[in-house]
Amino acid sequence: MPEEGKAVSQSLPWLEEYARYIRLERGLSSNTVEAYLSDLRQWASHLKKSGIAFERIEARALESYFWKLKTEKNLSAASLFRKMEAIKSFYVFLVSDKKIEKSPAASFRSPKMPRRLPKTLSTSEIESLLRVEEFNTFEQLRKRVMLELIYATGMRASEILALKSDAINFQDGWVRALGKGSKERLIPIHSTAIAWLKRYAKAREARFPARDAAEFFLSRRGTKLSRVQFWREIRDLGKKAGISNLHPHLFRHSFATHLLQNGADLRSVQELLGHASLSTTEIYTSVDRSGLKKAHERFHPRP
Repeated sequence: MPEEGKAVSQSLPWLEEYARYIRLERGLSSNTVEAYLSDLRQWASHLKKSGIAFERIEARALESYFWKLKTEKNLSAASLFRKMEAIKSFYVFLVSDKKIEKSPAASFRSPKMPRRLPKTLSTSEIESLLRVEEFNTFEQLRKRVMLELIYATGMRASEILALKSDAINFQDGWVRALGKGSKERLIPIHSTAIAWLKRYAKAREARFPARDAAEFFLSRRGTKLSRVQFWREIRDLGKKAGISNLHPHLFRHSFATHLLQNGADLRSVQELLGHASLSTTEIYTSVDRSGLKKAHERFHPRP
């Protein structure tokens, strides 16, 4: 570790333990974990320059720090909010683990961020994505099956990539997903998706007859498919279909929105998505209402 890195770690102890906590117990993604650690290292550097011990900091010093970030660094509201959450979360961890007695950020309130409506794909866009390629090769077939599955279940990209062969029940039409915080949930899959899954399973066995890989979706070399490769394939498929900025999470958003538009209840969608809180799922009702408003404006006889 570089000398500067050592100094920062020493001025902000227990950082590695905190990283394990938010990764394993809170189930945060690797990208979020790295972003939080970067924010905390920046905070530690500021404390070192100011000559203040991290456990003796007060709320007004926190306010001063964030005001400095906002005015001098010209950070966006989203970036500033994340830095606040990283520091608050770190102190909550230290208190809960009895490493310090009181959090200096306990009374500090982060500003509420406006909730952005998730973008979704239309059913016609999804159909065009499924028709844009022939899906004859093993790689093309794998891509098609992953698209079918992610739209049929609303699974996260990480859940799709980590899917094990024994987690699919072809006979009864269920798939077992391992979500955030290692929470399992069972998701039903329709007959079309099952047919494509069976087709891929047969091709997978023919291509790798002696390969005993746990993951269901494999690369051309028989290894676990990487997240980067999956994202690249989805993006390239979107370009062929004339859809820009396509990424796997759009299918998850579309899955939830289309279910609600067709009459599914909010609690069921929450269970299918694996959301811990119903309020997280409620964002999709806003998307549905926005569609109703457009329909009202278009079809009501009076302008």
